Amino acid sequence: MTVTILTPLKDTMHTVSSGLLIPTIIVLLLFMALAVIELGGLAAEAFIERRKVKINVPELVNAFQGKNTGEIMNEIENSRLFRRQKAALGELIKYGSLPSDSLQALARRLLASEELHYAKITNRTDLVARLGPMLGLMATLIPLGPGMIALGQGDTKTLADSLLTAFDATVAGLAAAGVAFAISRLRKRWYEDYLSSLEALMESLLEVFARERGIEK
Repeated sequence: MTVTILTPLKDTMHTVSSGLLIPTIIVLLLFMALAVIELGGLAAEAFIERRKVKINVPELVNAFQGKNTGEIMNEIENSRLFRRQKAALGELIKYGSLPSDSLQALARRLLASEELHYAKITNRTDLVARLGPMLGLMATLIPLGPGMIALGQGDTKTLADSLLTAFDATVAGLAAAGVAFAISRLRKRWYEDYLSSLEALMESLLEVFARERGIEK
């Protein structure tokens, strides 16, 4: 009785798992393509956007002191800050006449927006780094079933094809995941530095605005 029930269940499970092989291989190939594209994007960030340039935050903060908003904006535009950092600081300066609490809320919102922007970039490679080995393991195990059956029947050609597919899938999954993991780690280190610099500059601007209000009073 138990064998009679298990047979159709096992056949169904085998059919489903076998049907997952082609979609899994397709996703693995897409992951490898995405890893190559992101590697190109990383090279563009490193060379085109001058990611290795170190921004002297204390020097820039000191340059803000005792200057009006127009002069501060000129300092920002002439600095070595990146485009998004200049845009965020410019937005804060634009609304510098807001009440202190509202200005602080705007600064937090601008900083959170930048964090979300950079998180979206790293999420792509994080996804590949996490799912690549899983899908590689799936595409490794699925062909091994037919390979073991072929081994029992003495069909070495089918066994060889199954093992070749399994090994290729493992390599593809690990390669995509390894590249994506390295890209994510490097980008996160960059972005944490940019965000901490932006936060320090925003706090400095808020102090300048608060000091100006105190003088006016």
